[in-house]
Amino acid sequence: MGRLPGNEALRSARGDLLGGLLDINALDHREKSRIYTGIIPPRLFSLLNISPNTHCGQDGRKRVTIIAPEGLALARIEVRRDPDDRRTTFFLDIAETHYHQMELSFCIISDPFAPQFNVDVDQNGNNNCFTTLGRNIPEEIRAMLAGLFPNQTSRGLRMFGEFFTIFERFVDSLGMDMIMAEPLTYDNAIRYEKYGFDYLNGRRMMLEINREFQPGGVLFNALDCSTPFRMPGMDKTVHGRSWAIHDGILDEPWDDLTVDKILDEPWEDIKIYKTVGVNAGVNTFPERG
Repeated sequence: MGRLPGNEALRSARGDLLGGLLDINALDHREKSRIYTGIIPPRLFSLLNISPNTHCGQDGRKRVTIIAPEGLALARIEVRRDPDDRRTTFFLDIAETHYHQMELSFCIISDPFAPQFNVDVDQNGNNNCFTTLGRNIPEEIRAMLAGLFPNQTSRGLRMFGEFFTIFERFVDSLGMDMIMAEPLTYDNAIRYEKYGFDYLNGRRMMLEINREFQPGGVLFNALDCSTPFRMPGMDKTVHGRSWAIHDGILDEPWDDLTVDKILDEPWEDIKIYKTVGVNAGVNTFPERG
């Protein structure tokens, strides 16, 4: 059973084989909660002084929310340092595809003790839906200078590796052999490469981005100080490139028609996958600093 050594099939308390999120969500609340709690990195409970059994802090108030409706093959897990916090420390959205694959729709693990940056709202305080409804440029500049990546409201806890190891074993225990995802930003795509993902769509675009950020390339030449997000030297790091791309550097009307290929695949069409237990070995930015 499964691809990962020593991993066992996931079963209910009665011994029934669980083959997906639909099966888990059909269980009673207590058992369902126990299974999904197992996906949360244990270190997070310790860091936030939350009981993994009751999901409560020392004041007795709940810090963990698990949304896993019966009849639906999806789940959401939210963990907050304080129940009244607007932002989550841990946020996970997963869903099962029609092809019995796991979709890692969304995962955020933020440091609740770090400074917050309001890049997720416009200058009137309204949610900007990942900048699709407008950008908060002053906050983005502050976040960039603090070392954050696009759409990050605070620095991370460097816990994704711990989470993904647990998550991959969870997926394997359900008899699934593939994890799907859609990276929202350039740095997300590079980060997923590190964890063994390959591209369904977008590898050519990633390779062309790397090529055009080389000295003499159109993206390299577009780092012309025209905005704070397009400064010379940003080509050398994932951080710099990601902010330049977030700023729309890929959308310029290039005179060189040979680079129109970069726009053949809009960023929204980038889709990646990981075969459980297999590292694809993809690295589209081998020169990164």
